Amino acid sequence: MNIEEQNEISNVIGDFRAALETLDRYDHQQLELPKAGMDYGETNGPITYEQAMEAISVLKVKFNDSSIFGMEKDMSFRSSLGQIYQTFDGKELYPTVQMKAAMLLYLLVKNHSFVDGNKRIAAFIFLWYMLRNGLLYRADGSKVVSDGALVALTLLIAEGKTEECKTIVKLVVNLIV
Repeated sequence: MNIEEQNEISNVIGDFRAALETLDRYDHQQLELPKAGMDYGETNGPITYEQAMEAISVLKVKFNDSSIFGMEKDMSFRSSLGQIYQTFDGKELYPTVQMKAAMLLYLLVKNHSFVDGNKRIAAFIFLWYMLRNGLLYRADGSKVVSDGALVALTLLIAEGKTEECKTIVKLVVNLIV
């Protein structure tokens, strides 16, 4: 391998070091919640069930979806929206905005609350929650979560085992901090 190829490899490693380190921590089951960069207060409060259903109707129109898109199968959607605010012994189970966002995505995907559009609705509500709380874009205007990462995370949750919930939520939090 010549010097130019070695430099290219070093540059790729440098450019993606954080991602490679996250994968390593995941592989070794050492993934933890970040200590810095966590937000403990919501900017615009919770998304209510009524607001969410109205937003889903806008999404449906924008994508010219079928009449069954966004049609609820049960009460699990309402439950998922509220579940991220659970407390135990007076303490929030998901004390940061990032943890709430990650758990919201997880619950909305896993609960499969709708007849059609579950993954798109889950991803959309996750993004909207992040937007409402100042987490969707960096200071320079770039996306915190790329389109590809959003698709991959949503599908990872959909295909993953429920016993992997904590690990997946930690992974999502690490990617949005």
